[in-house]
Amino acid sequence: MQKINSETSLREAIIQLERKRAFEGALLKEEFRITLEGLKPVNLIKSTLKEVVGSGELKDNVVNASVGAGAGFLAKIIIGSVTKSPFKRILGTVAMFGIKNVIARNPETVKSLGKAFFKMIRNKSGGRVIQNM
Repeated sequence: MQKINSETSLREAIIQLERKRAFEGALLKEEFRITLEGLKPVNLIKSTLKEVVGSGELKDNVVNASVGAGAGFLAKIIIGSVTKSPFKRILGTVAMFGIKNVIARNPETVKSLGKAFFKMIRNKSGGRVIQNM
């Protein structure tokens, strides 16, 4: 702060402080507007979805869970729908959950087995693309 010795320097100091107050007030209003805009429900949902989509780990978890659920469901269909026995249907449901959990916990093993399976199919077809007629 400067020392004020005269009426002129007092007026200059007041003008300078008023400018500073106006500038900081404008900054505060802009920050308030930005904060208010960010708190709108639509914008909260958008920002959350952007974070979720941007997360590679989450994508991997969703893919792994989907593959596990699909394989478990396939096992249930194969085991449980072949027979009308209630015991075997229960066994199919148990197999579904077991396979789903194993695949979800070991995604890298499943990926490597899937790659090997598709490589084997490709080699047997001689590199030709199999087309439905």
